[in-house]
Amino acid sequence: MLTLVLIGLLGGLITALSPCILPVLPVVFLAGGGDAGPPPGAGPPSAARDRDLAQPAPDEDSAVLVDDPPVQPPRPRRNRRPYAVVAGLVVSFSFFTLLGVTIISALGLPQDILRCLGLGLLVMIGLGLILPPVERLLEKPFARIPQRQVNKEGSAFVLGLGLGLLYVPCAGPVLAAITVAGARGEISSGIVALTLSFALGTAIPLLVFALAGRRVSARVAAFRTRARGLRIAAGTLMIVLAFALAFDATTALQRALPNYTAAAQKKVEDSDGARQQLSGLYDDSNKELSACEDGVNELRSCGQAPPVTGITKWLNTPDGQPVDLTALRGMVVLIDFWTYSCINCQRSLPHVKDWDRVYKSSGLQVIGVHSPEFAFEKDPGNVADQTRRLGVRYPVALDNQLDTWNAYRNRFWPAKYLIDANGTVRYFTFGEGRYDQTEDLIRTLLRQADPGVKLPPRTGRGNDRLTAGRTPETYLSTLRLRGYTGTPLTLGRPAAYRFPAAIPLNGLSLDGTWTTAYEQFTAGDNARLAITYRAKNANLVLAGEGRVTVFLDGKKTKTIQVHGAPTLYRLTDDDHPRKGRLEIRPAPGIQAFAFTFG
Repeated sequence: MLTLVLIGLLGGLITALSPCILPVLPVVFLAGGGDAGPPPGAGPPSAARDRDLAQPAPDEDSAVLVDDPPVQPPRPRRNRRPYAVVAGLVVSFSFFTLLGVTIISALGLPQDILRCLGLGLLVMIGLGLILPPVERLLEKPFARIPQRQVNKEGSAFVLGLGLGLLYVPCAGPVLAAITVAGARGEISSGIVALTLSFALGTAIPLLVFALAGRRVSARVAAFRTRARGLRIAAGTLMIVLAFALAFDATTALQRALPNYTAAAQKKVEDSDGARQQLSGLYDDSNKELSACEDGVNELRSCGQAPPVTGITKWLNTPDGQPVDLTALRGMVVLIDFWTYSCINCQRSLPHVKDWDRVYKSSGLQVIGVHSPEFAFEKDPGNVADQTRRLGVRYPVALDNQLDTWNAYRNRFWPAKYLIDANGTVRYFTFGEGRYDQTEDLIRTLLRQADPGVKLPPRTGRGNDRLTAGRTPETYLSTLRLRGYTGTPLTLGRPAAYRFPAAIPLNGLSLDGTWTTAYEQFTAGDNARLAITYRAKNANLVLAGEGRVTVFLDGKKTKTIQVHGAPTLYRLTDDDHPRKGRLEIRPAPGIQAFAFTFG
């Protein structure tokens, strides 16, 4: 738990220093200043001075006999607005990141309701700075608290709530793990600890910035002599920022700046230790799995293999009967986590199928655990059809609820786990590659299970060298899209897009009308999509009814007829790796899910 908290804390610190936080910094700075009260050394309020002047002057005797104490200036109010703003941000960030999806789904609200709420609060606070009646309205919920300064801090807290809603999208792998858990309603103590530590990490730099705003407002004369004008300017800035965020006008600045925190984020959030911690957030029953590293070229003891559980259907077993790992004691078991539309999984399948064919008679049992990445991959008919098409004959478990995925602390497609004859996990590897290494360890475990076994020759297929510089898998998802350039994305409704002047390597852009969503992009009128890639072949998961025309470096190369459920379609196929600009022009209604490259 301590390591998890440290990962969250460091991840939050890095996020709060990244370019994505820039739009909210002016608001945090100005909100931290707020109303600090009379500056140190100031005289009494004007009303008090007037009251003193209205009293009759004492005669000389009374002046001698009465020793009135000197008038002391009132103590300046302590400005706690910086703490209130950051506290509101932490509360809204933590609460809605964990429970936002659940609440939205339960109430049937639009997916972007939280962002709209945050923008609305930002506008209201801005209006409150400009118009005193609006400010009193915002302070009304805190009116029962007798101190007016506390009321001021209440409005600052409301501002923090709005900023927290706008700040939620800014994060990397740590927030991804948190939001996935929140979306599935699997909120464990580890998830809560990760969320709170991440929120605290993001709060620290913001609090420093807000305190700097308070210090400047207390010491710079302009903040004291022109308070009303500065309040109006601050309110106007907040309203302008709200509209800029609403129309994604701030993204141009963010794209123009280099991602100077990328290296630090990768080192902290995507390190081997972080991956192990983040992959085990959903199940506490198999902590020993996190003690092993993936891909180590030796057998280790990684704990008892969790059962294959929560399976909705079994394929390639007699009468669809489930496979019980305890009944396979004495055999070596290879569990392969895969999903049928994943090109990385498809590239690894020939190796897995060869191992099943060659070593089955020697005591190897292969089990494919199909853990869906997209909703359409949960359909048993789709999985059965694709399993037959791909030539998979070993048992396949449909892990639609990701129960087995979570039990093995997995977070990669594909992933392979080797289990010895005693039911202990001895090795696992994530992603493609390490085929020779994995086959060597399979043979070692088979000899350990049966010292007298006569193993067949190696499959000879192993080739662990992956194509250098190949474009990675690219998801057409507003949550997972990387390398996008061009018109800012509009979530959930049709919008017009334009290609930029140039698309960098591994970059992707849209043109024409598209509707972007969390799982797929849907083509509208004159829709075009372009990506600059490096690979031998390019593939795209498509669904719907209609034609898709493919262009490579400006030349039309083929027309694809898309029909029915999401399926992987080959777009290009070259003998050698190449760099090129790939463009597709789909008919309206065609859905595109993910690019993969080989």
